[in-house]
Amino acid sequence: MIQNRRRTVARLVLPALAAMGLQLTTPATASADPASSAWAKLRMCESSGRYATNTGNGYYGAYQFDLPTWRSVGGQGRPDQATPAEQDYRALYLYRMRGWQPWQCAGMLKLAADADARSKRVPSYAESAYMGGGGGLPAPPPGPGGPKPAWPGVVYRYGDCADPLKTFQLRMNAFGYGFTGTGCYLEKTRTAVLDLQRANGIKDSGLLGPKTWDAAWTGKPPR
Repeated sequence: MIQNRRRTVARLVLPALAAMGLQLTTPATASADPASSAWAKLRMCESSGRYATNTGNGYYGAYQFDLPTWRSVGGQGRPDQATPAEQDYRALYLYRMRGWQPWQCAGMLKLAADADARSKRVPSYAESAYMGGGGGLPAPPPGPGGPKPAWPGVVYRYGDCADPLKTFQLRMNAFGYGFTGTGCYLEKTRTAVLDLQRANGIKDSGLLGPKTWDAAWTGKPPR
């Protein structure tokens, strides 16, 4: 769990991990991010591995983020409502900022830090895909400069639903928005559109037209 609080669940889960024959330590310092098995143990201790966990006392998701910590690494909305791949990404982001320190379970499990702990290197979604909780979801589209699909020829606005909107939403995940790709233009999509328009000197109308569409692939990142 992020921050300090009593860990009744940890006291129950740790013996279970031992009974299953899982080692509670990881190898000494590694040369890259922690192994997927280390993340699996952390999730099991924090939330019994459930990404939709809402404890009711301000801690959410598989990694038991509180909201200030989630937002400090760019998380949007509530952690338990984000996709597993998004939660994995934010957990790796936090690890690279602060190491294992935010998780009490990491100390209980004696997880070892490695060269990326506190490195301050912002990860990519591709780098967090190995963590195992994303269910094999594909990584988000590449950053600016990657292949750009043709503008669909329709100006989208709040309330619209269409397949090209899903393409736009998934593209914006490259900038950390955490869309699941509903294809419906609601508040979160409007925020992403406005952020993109303001970053690229486009009139901040909230309308997803050709200039804003192009900027998602070839313009300046919105953050």
